Amino acid sequence: MLSVHGRKPAAVVVEPVARGFLKVGLTPNAVTLIGTFVTIAITVTLIPSGHLFAAAVFSGVFAAFDMVDGTMARLSGGATKFGATLDASCDRITDGALFAAIIWYLIYFDNAHPATIFAALVVLVTSQVISYVKARGEASGFSMIGGLIERPERLILGLVGIGLEGLGVPYILPVCLWLLAIGSIFTVYQRLMQAYKQDRQENPKAPGAKTA
Repeated sequence: MLSVHGRKPAAVVVEPVARGFLKVGLTPNAVTLIGTFVTIAITVTLIPSGHLFAAAVFSGVFAAFDMVDGTMARLSGGATKFGATLDASCDRITDGALFAAIIWYLIYFDNAHPATIFAALVVLVTSQVISYVKARGEASGFSMIGGLIERPERLILGLVGIGLEGLGVPYILPVCLWLLAIGSIFTVYQRLMQAYKQDRQENPKAPGAKTA
């Protein structure tokens, strides 16, 4: 949802930063890679060791690079298909690193309830499936716009959960993980239904869906 409705408010902050990076000679792809490497380093070192609040703050700052690089490409007129592919690939890697680190923390540091670990595993898997369904649908010519839980919502809830957990707020991380798990499953359903309905409109007399 935020990827659709939150772009204009965010542009007020993001555009000046993007212009500043361009002035010092950074490229959009360089910013993508810097943000990815630093975010992964933060999540896999701070979260498993229990430094949750610091991990949430620093990860949030560098995760914002995901908005900056796209704005830089637009402002410079240098948007490329490779840049978009690189950005999407790095997003998947950082999402995976974040929730893998949370799972590691839950198992080896927090001794969390198995249900909480299960919720985190669901989020880890569905975060990749949501993105894949969108990419596969768009490759098939469908319009795959919006969804209840997209990357911004996933990052916000995940980072808020670990940040408040780090401050000692009880039950907040399990609550955030279950909200994400349920919302992510629903989002997979939303996107599959988007593709199904558009396919039925284009091919009203077609038989059942073909498998790959």
